[in-house]
Amino acid sequence: MRGSRWCCCCFGRGGGGAGRSGSVGDDGLVWDVGLKAHASGEYSVAVAQANEALEDQAQVLVSPAATLVGVYDGHGGPDAARFVNARLFSLIQEFASQSGGISAQVIKRAFGATEEAFMGMVEKSWPSQPRLMSVGSCCLVGAIEGGTLHVANLGDSRAVLGRLASTGGKKRRAVVAERLSRDHNVADEEVRREVAEAHPDDPHIVMSSHGVWRIKGIIQVSRSIGDAYLKRPDLCSPAVMQSLCPFPLRRPVMSAVPSVTSRRLRPGDQFIIFASDGLWEQLSDEAAVGIVSRSPRKGVAMRLVRAAQLEAARKKDIKYESIAAIEKGRRRRFHDDITVVVLFLDSRCEGTPQPTAGAGGIDGTRAPVDVFSLGPDDHGDDPTRPVLR
Repeated sequence: MRGSRWCCCCFGRGGGGAGRSGSVGDDGLVWDVGLKAHASGEYSVAVAQANEALEDQAQVLVSPAATLVGVYDGHGGPDAARFVNARLFSLIQEFASQSGGISAQVIKRAFGATEEAFMGMVEKSWPSQPRLMSVGSCCLVGAIEGGTLHVANLGDSRAVLGRLASTGGKKRRAVVAERLSRDHNVADEEVRREVAEAHPDDPHIVMSSHGVWRIKGIIQVSRSIGDAYLKRPDLCSPAVMQSLCPFPLRRPVMSAVPSVTSRRLRPGDQFIIFASDGLWEQLSDEAAVGIVSRSPRKGVAMRLVRAAQLEAARKKDIKYESIAAIEKGRRRRFHDDITVVVLFLDSRCEGTPQPTAGAGGIDGTRAPVDVFSLGPDDHGDDPTRPVLR
C-alpha cells in the first residue's frame, strides 16, 4: 500500500496499540469499541452474539496511509468466517505491496486466494470433519487509500454511505443513505434471474419454500467463501454429498467472485456503515443512517445494535430486557448475530485525530472470536489472528 509498510504486530487487549480492546456490556453477549481513530476520521465497532458460537467476525486495520474494514458473516458454523478473518487482510496487503497500492483487482485477487486456501483446507480435512463441506461465510470489505474507497462484497452483508443531500439551499442539508454494496441474496429478483440465467438447463436452480427463495432449496446467498458442497461436490464421497444436498449438481451453483465498487471520496460523504445482515434484517438503510447522523459518535455502533435488538423485540411483541436475558443459542430465535462498524469520514485538516501508532504505525481492532467466552488476555495460539505484513 502506498506510503506505508504493513509490518508484523500482535493484537492485544491493552491500550494504544493494534488490538482487540473493547468492552463487554451488561448483557454479556454484546461487545463494543466506543470510538477510535483511523487515518481520516474515527470509527466505532459493536457485536451482539445470538448463535451458540459467534458466526460473525470483524476487523479494522489502520495505517497512516490506509484503512481496511472487514465484516465476515459465517453460516453452518464459525469456521469459514474465522478463516477469512485470519487471512484476507494479509493477502490484500501482500498483493497491494506487489501492485503499488490497493485496487479493485488487488481485492478480487485476495478474495480468490482466500477461497482457494479455504477449499484446500476443506479438501484435506473433510474425511475427519465432513461438516466443513457445508461451512461458508459472507464477506464484506472496505478499503480507503489515497482518497479512493473500494467496497467488495460476497453475500448479504452490506455497506451503506451516509452523505449530505445534494440539495437543500441555505437550510442544513439532510444526511441521506446510499448503498455501496450489492446483496447477493436470491430474495432479490435480480439475483434470482442472474442465477437462473447461469443455469439454463436446471429449472429448479432457485426454489421457493414457505415464501423463502433458496438456491436448490438450501441457501439464500449466491456468493460466499466456502460452501464447498455447492461449489466442489467432487471433493467428497457421493454418500456425504447426498446427505448435504439431495439434488444432483451439474456444476457449481455458487460463486466466490466479489462485487467491487470503487469511488473517490467526496466532501459530502459523512460516514459508512458496514454491517452483517443481522442489522439489515431489522433496520432499513435509511433508518440506520438516521440513527448515526443524529447520535454522538462515541458508542454509535452499539446504538445501531440496540436499535436492531429493539426492533427484533417489537416484532416478537416482547420487551428488549427479555431479549437481553436470553442465553446464546436460544437468542437466535429472535435475531441473528449482529456486527456493525461505523467509519466516519473527516477532512484531513489540522485537528483531525490520527491513529494511535502501534508497531510500524499500525493500529486496529479485531472483534472477539466469541463474545460469551471472551477472556481478558486469552489469545494463546489463536488461529484467527491476522498476520500483518
